Amino acid sequence: MAEIGIGILGYGFIGRIHALSYVCVPWTYPGAPRVRLVGVAVATQQTASKARAAGGFGLVTTDYHQLLERDDVQAVSVCTPNDMHHEMVLAALEAGKHVYCDKPLGLSVAQATEMVAAAERADTVSQMTLQYRFVPAIRRARQLIEDGFLGRPVQFRAAYLHSGYIDPQRPFSWRLDRSRSGGGAVMDLGVHAIDLVRLLLGEFRSVSCLQRTFIGRRPRGEGEGEATVDVDDVTLAQAELANGAVGTLEFSRLATGAEDELRLELYGERGGLRFNLMEPDWLFAYDARGSDQPLGGERGWRQIPVLGRYPEKGALPGAKCTQGWTRFHVAGAYDFLTNVARGGLSTYSPSFRDGLEAQRVVEALQRSAEADGRYVSLAEAH
Repeated sequence: MAEIGIGILGYGFIGRIHALSYVCVPWTYPGAPRVRLVGVAVATQQTASKARAAGGFGLVTTDYHQLLERDDVQAVSVCTPNDMHHEMVLAALEAGKHVYCDKPLGLSVAQATEMVAAAERADTVSQMTLQYRFVPAIRRARQLIEDGFLGRPVQFRAAYLHSGYIDPQRPFSWRLDRSRSGGGAVMDLGVHAIDLVRLLLGEFRSVSCLQRTFIGRRPRGEGEGEATVDVDDVTLAQAELANGAVGTLEFSRLATGAEDELRLELYGERGGLRFNLMEPDWLFAYDARGSDQPLGGERGWRQIPVLGRYPEKGALPGAKCTQGWTRFHVAGAYDFLTNVARGGLSTYSPSFRDGLEAQRVVEALQRSAEADGRYVSLAEAH
């Protein structure tokens, strides 16, 4: 395609990130598909004014169907609250659009299954926005694992910690309403960590989970009273993978002092790998195959500088430059646009089926928590 027309459904924080990412793609990647931000669907007229002023969209509307009806919109980003993904994705696929859907795919495994089936029937590209796959350190970890660096996986730890909800006066929002969000920390943060465990180590077999809501009521707004919070503030779990490895999952929006702590620790018979999103330029690796004599030999954790080492040649800002959070979104958008241009997903691209499998893990975790931590197999989450 000479140019890909983009429609963005939703213009909150993540909608703005998608718009920024699309605009950055042609500047960041030599030879990337060119894009045009055709229009954006917003919730209110107040949001419409902001979108029109900032994004330069030709069409700003509160009816997303107006975007789907346009011939100059070839692809859409679904950036709305979670409860709107199912309806909008199905409508976009029916309209023949390529779809880039932010996580989670849907509110439930049932919804996600229907969306995967619709995507597989469509003659378009459907992809998830799971941007942490495009952190250079994660790509390097995947390469090392595929080359046998870990050997047989034995144990893992995956945590995603935020502190944004520690203030009990933070107002109630759709993210705290399970009917609209599908879950709290487990859905908001856990989907990302679950996807990375699957990407690096393989599929989940069973989980045992504990969930807690520590702030059960929050103010709706000035003079509007309070609302009940029915999602998890904290999720803690044990998990077993299909390959026999065992590990822990920890997701929290009440981790006081944490900013954006996505942590991974992967241990195998031959080596170990560690990563923290707060230090995105580094991957830590331990090779157990070297001699430990005398007095420990030369064994130890190595700090591998991954920085901006993307596989695409000439990508900005450069291989030796430090990384920022939005850069991972730009890489994900580039991957999506490239897939649209060539008519299919790469093997590394996060598919709708990846979104469905992450949703199965979330549902298994929720079922386990509701059953006082009983181990729940992934086969039960359908």
